[in-house]
Amino acid sequence: MVKLDRTPQKIDKLRKQLLKWYVHNQRDLPWRRSHDSYAIWVSEIMLQQTRVAVVVERYQAFMGRFPTLVSLALAPEEDVLAMWSGLGYYRRARMLHKAAQFVADQHQGNLPATAAELRLLPGIGAYTAAAIASIANEEHVAVVDGNVERVLCRMAGWEADGATGGAALRRRIEELATQLVDPRRPGDFNQAIMELGATVCLPRNPQCLVCPWTADCKTRGEHKTQPRAQMLSREVGHALSLRMGQQPGESNREVLLEQRPAMLSVMPGLWELPGLREPDVPAEELRMNVRHAIMQVNYYVRIRTVFEDDVDALTVAGGERRWVPLGAAGGMALTGLTRKVLTRAHLFPAVSLDTIAPQPDVDVL
Repeated sequence: MVKLDRTPQKIDKLRKQLLKWYVHNQRDLPWRRSHDSYAIWVSEIMLQQTRVAVVVERYQAFMGRFPTLVSLALAPEEDVLAMWSGLGYYRRARMLHKAAQFVADQHQGNLPATAAELRLLPGIGAYTAAAIASIANEEHVAVVDGNVERVLCRMAGWEADGATGGAALRRRIEELATQLVDPRRPGDFNQAIMELGATVCLPRNPQCLVCPWTADCKTRGEHKTQPRAQMLSREVGHALSLRMGQQPGESNREVLLEQRPAMLSVMPGLWELPGLREPDVPAEELRMNVRHAIMQVNYYVRIRTVFEDDVDALTVAGGERRWVPLGAAGGMALTGLTRKVLTRAHLFPAVSLDTIAPQPDVDVL
């Protein structure tokens, strides 16, 4: 196979083609309206392993609540987790919060300007550091995420399989990315190549006819990739238990929530519906079926209506339990599944924090 032309003339042409395409085709995303390093940092952390459609409104709500790095640093962790609810992978929120506290304490609330300095902060890796430094501060550094890897492998004709993958392939990708990034507009270039991978050079059914680089692509979207890990399936059940509060009236209903123990590795400290002893639910007690994905597991969840007197007999004892007014539950650090169930059951009195409509029956926590 003929190698990708890397002469200075060709590199310059590729840069101009991509940037011209980006000017006319970039999506209007809220974080692209700012060059503030804090705003870009928040968006990059949110976008890790989460669909853009879900992030858009969550980002706006989060920035409305924590408009500055210092405001985030001063907030209680539970408030941060509550605003993160629905995005999943809650360790990201905890690390973001801890890093903000570190910057507020050690850097007077100002994020470092260079990628090398940013990598010293907790929770910021090579990709996030390069994205912040290039987009906010125009540092000449390449950003390499999954989308960029796919674009460059296809462009160069490299196969991402076991024979040629691993560290050696990663080094080749980073070398090519560094060579391609435009020193005059590094932030725009990095966003452009990520946008190309996200909207045109798709994992399946790439839109090669509208790609600005199609004439120089060695594979036109056809290249070997490592197979995706197979999703596992589990059946679980949760109790939806409601009661009237101290004052009569529809608005004073309370829901029983349980806090996940702090020692758990997944979603510690978040609040959820109590788990059922048996996932099989009699038809007359079944409130709803929900499909929910967490990492590599598809959960098929049965939600059972459970009266207050039957809670102890039908549920598994876990962490602390609390009867919470429905008006207050929406502002708590709920698991994504719990927020989804309460929203679908029309139990929140107003629009909940998670206002993005999910894809039918599937969300990633």
